[in-house]
Amino acid sequence: MSKAAVIYWSGTGNTEAMANAIAAGMTEKGLAPEVFAVAAAPKDLADFTHLAFGCPSMGAEVLEESEFEPYFTEIEGSLNGKKVALFGSYGWGDGEWMRDWHARTQKTKATLFDEGLIM
Repeated sequence: MSKAAVIYWSGTGNTEAMANAIAAGMTEKGLAPEVFAVAAAPKDLADFTHLAFGCPSMGAEVLEESEFEPYFTEIEGSLNGKKVALFGSYGWGDGEWMRDWHARTQKTKATLFDEGLIM
């Protein structure tokens, strides 16, 4: 069974709820997901074939800056060849933060969910 990780930051619990729902969907598709709040997430992702990252939009449409952004910056070099999904929520703006995050993740040579990934 392929190993999967769902790694998220949540300020109000909404993104955590999404993370758990995504993990449940991964299980239904035959994956073995582990769910991590970003503060407890592993930095070595070599054993995971599928990764889902979740973070709400903060401030001026950016990723959460004290925990999630530093973590993602540290691990993004190890995403090449991984199957990756991005998720989050926002209540203002037009979703620019997700487009930026998506473009940033594409540069890692990961296979992104919207490019045909079947979880």
